[in-house]
Amino acid sequence: MFVDASTLDPAATYRMLVGSVVPRPIAWVTSGAAPKPLNLAPFSSFTWVSQHPAMLGFTINRRSGGRKDTIRNIEEDGAFVVNIAHEGMLESLHASSEWLGPDESEVSKLELATSDCTFIAVPRLTDAPVSMECVYDRTIAFSPTGGEFVVGRVVAWHVHDDVVTEGRIDTELLRPIARLAGPRYSTLGTITELVPLPGG
Repeated sequence: MFVDASTLDPAATYRMLVGSVVPRPIAWVTSGAAPKPLNLAPFSSFTWVSQHPAMLGFTINRRSGGRKDTIRNIEEDGAFVVNIAHEGMLESLHASSEWLGPDESEVSKLELATSDCTFIAVPRLTDAPVSMECVYDRTIAFSPTGGEFVVGRVVAWHVHDDVVTEGRIDTELLRPIARLAGPRYSTLGTITELVPLPGG
């Protein structure tokens, strides 16, 4: 199969991207400082963009009705939390992608526990094994179809002790969820460890 990218509309382009760039880690983002409802949504166009200071970025696409609650909250409040879900949280993670009105909270609907953060006013998910408190840095708009890349600086980590081995987050204990194309997800699977190379 050969596909000329210039012939694709936005929906077809999206399908090609999510089928090609796999598996993708998921940022399960809480946003909205009180008195706003606490918003929760998963984003799988997610990565870290700077080592020091630690900075994370994820893409937020527009809905047909405009910008999503997540990006409005982040830009208004200047903070958000990236929670990393373990495989036992898959059903809740998927359910949190359902559209709710701006006055509704996915966290409340799903009856998820939250805890206060240390440096920011946005709560984190108590049961997420890793939560990163982030201070908003910038939004980079790439296209008129709504691909906005949001970047934040990590100011604190909250990590469950049971996923830590010798001071490091242990991926095999973390058991993170990855996103595939469509409403499909994958878990960690087989891990292959190779000998480190000089300079690698």
